[in-house]
Amino acid sequence: MLIIIGNQKGGAGKSTLTLLLANFLTLVKKRKVTVIDMDYQQSLAQKYEKAKILDNTELYEVIAAGLEHFPSMFAVLSQSPEHIVIIDLPGKLDDDGLMPVFASADLVFCPFSYDELSFDSTILFSVVLKKINKDVPVFFVPNRVKGNVKYETQTEVEQQLIRFGSLTAPISDRVDFQRTSTFQTPLALYPIILPVFETIYESHIGLSGT
Repeated sequence: MLIIIGNQKGGAGKSTLTLLLANFLTLVKKRKVTVIDMDYQQSLAQKYEKAKILDNTELYEVIAAGLEHFPSMFAVLSQSPEHIVIIDLPGKLDDDGLMPVFASADLVFCPFSYDELSFDSTILFSVVLKKINKDVPVFFVPNRVKGNVKYETQTEVEQQLIRFGSLTAPISDRVDFQRTSTFQTPLALYPIILPVFETIYESHIGLSGT
């Protein structure tokens, strides 16, 4: 199963969401996962290498790769049906290498915030994705939501996004997310992330490879 995590806008929280999902699938659901870091900064691959230096137990492999490497890598990874591959995409849409990634995706997570710039980027990402893979389930994740802030654009944003997919529970803005790594998610974050992942796992991921 191929899960992609993307949004055209940089800083939307793609890499952190990738970590949270990979940790959830391995620690909670005991699934075999490989993460492919295709973001330009490759922060996940750097965290993974740092964790190995510190002799932390590896939950999954993180591979740094470019979009051009996807077809060959996926041909190998997809031979194992129980395997879940998660790709952290670069924050752009002007690369033809995205097309086979979009076309192969079984599930998409798109983190976003309620500001206008993030909304425009999220819509553009969704339009391009659906032109290539119109039937893929897309889950929009409201990210870094501040509990004491009223988002004036929230209703309008949500009405537009549900044309392309479904909205998940929000992920609140917590300093604990900075402590998330390739080998652990702070326990304090579980009440926040479980409402996002559990339902999607049961409906879309749990039966894959079984």
